Amino acid sequence: MSAAVEARGIAKRYGTQVALEDLTFTVAAGEIVGVLGPNGAGKTTAIRILTTILRPDRGSFSVAGIPSTEPARIRARVGVLPESAGYPERQRGEEYLRFHARLFGHSSASARAVARALLEEVGLAERGRSLIETYSRGMRQRLGIARALVNDPAVVFLDEPTLGLDPAGQREILARVRALARERGASVLLSTHLLDEVEENCSRVLILNRAHVVAEGTVAEIVRRAAAARRGRIRVPPEDVERSLQTLSGSGAVQEVVAADGAAGWLTVQLAAPASGSADASLNAVVGVLVDAGVPLLACELEGARLSDAFLAVTGGA
Repeated sequence: MSAAVEARGIAKRYGTQVALEDLTFTVAAGEIVGVLGPNGAGKTTAIRILTTILRPDRGSFSVAGIPSTEPARIRARVGVLPESAGYPERQRGEEYLRFHARLFGHSSASARAVARALLEEVGLAERGRSLIETYSRGMRQRLGIARALVNDPAVVFLDEPTLGLDPAGQREILARVRALARERGASVLLSTHLLDEVEENCSRVLILNRAHVVAEGTVAEIVRRAAAARRGRIRVPPEDVERSLQTLSGSGAVQEVVAADGAAGWLTVQLAAPASGSADASLNAVVGVLVDAGVPLLACELEGARLSDAFLAVTGGA
């Protein structure tokens, strides 16, 4: 089976400005892939190219098995929720969906049925006859997702779908995203700045920086490769805290060490990034320093790195 999305060496320039360079990746059917990057990294340009709004200067791609040389066929198989989606204020939600269903070839009767089914699916069945101007931002985002599904797409592109929503609204939209993959079997490319969303919902991650792919893989793989510096916690007898602080402060094994507030005997250690090896090896080096100094060690634990650590590492803190 061909990949749901496959990009091969895509490049895009605007004059002398490089928007994308050698974008290469694949997305499997039913996968939710997070697309990350600082502002200007190329995320929106990539989505616009893959949805055939823009033409690449170089490279090729396929979506739902359809080559980039057939953009009309690709548009029939994708759904898109852009970052700044506009809605007709004086139109009703059901009318809005019926209109878009007709654009994809539905008859008047089938367009009505599709609109009502989608309103039910995104939790807007009771507001389908309300004017869109009365919808909250979260309701508009749900309506936008429904619009992206009128053609039963194989691939859905969501650009900042939770932007501006409160935590409850974010959870609701992300539940809809997971349902797309689970119930419809659609592949989802989720572009967002909220890294927690990606950790909780995406099977794989693509990180762009300055028009290039700088990391690709599962969250665990990216964190393991990129986030070398982590924090650890070490417990020593309370009477040995000061000696431990002095010993570790003079060691190259740590970047910083402080006594944990309100926890007698616990030290919080920011591990130095190792030249090679894992964060576990860094913590072992810290333990070795204390043992050599004759400090009794009561406990130690490594705090797991987060995607945010890896993101900062591969983008240079952008």
